[in-house]
Amino acid sequence: MRSALRFSMRCIVRETFPPSDRTRVVREPQRGVYDRESIYKILDEAFVCHVGFSVEGQPYVIPTLFARVADALYFHGSAASRMLGNLSGGIPVCVTATLVDGFVLARSVFNHSMNYRSVVALGKATLVNAPQEKLNALHGFTEKILPGRWMDARRPNEKELKATSILRLALKEVSAKVRSGPPLDDEPDYALPVWAGVIPLRLHAGAPIRDERCDPAIPLPVYLQNFKR
Repeated sequence: MRSALRFSMRCIVRETFPPSDRTRVVREPQRGVYDRESIYKILDEAFVCHVGFSVEGQPYVIPTLFARVADALYFHGSAASRMLGNLSGGIPVCVTATLVDGFVLARSVFNHSMNYRSVVALGKATLVNAPQEKLNALHGFTEKILPGRWMDARRPNEKELKATSILRLALKEVSAKVRSGPPLDDEPDYALPVWAGVIPLRLHAGAPIRDERCDPAIPLPVYLQNFKR
């Protein structure tokens, strides 16, 4: 029985990111989320993250595409990128990703809000040098945007791999913050004759637009026919 309990507790630890002093949600702590499944779901749904870092006292926050592969985030760019060049030196980095799910309209302006899911990850990024890990990361980027595309398009060649820098941020110090549900008004304001509620928001994919130089005889791939967001 004790052995089974210890195994169960180890499983729980592995499935949760213990909040640190830097990642614990202080403002509205009930919105803090630390379980791995919820955090990974947010990261997998978001397309853009913001990478924050400081160089010689000057802070920068750069938006970039990213992908999660197992327990790490990968982001990439030109080998000449200032962001990637600085981060590969081992300086601290803060990566955030946010999904906006709706505008929350309260009866008072003060209590207007937004339904959202956000993740903050802290740590130091490392430069990926192994060719296979680079390919795995690029596969992650491609399949995240459009599952099935990697098998259809030309793969990166050696020259392109050398021209691309990829950074890996191990997911160790991470937390999420989530707001959902209706507006929360001050009790007296519920009697006001003001419409209140939520305007849901979601990312919507339009119909694919064929490149002018794309052979009209090439049919629309199945993964595009079924693509929805």
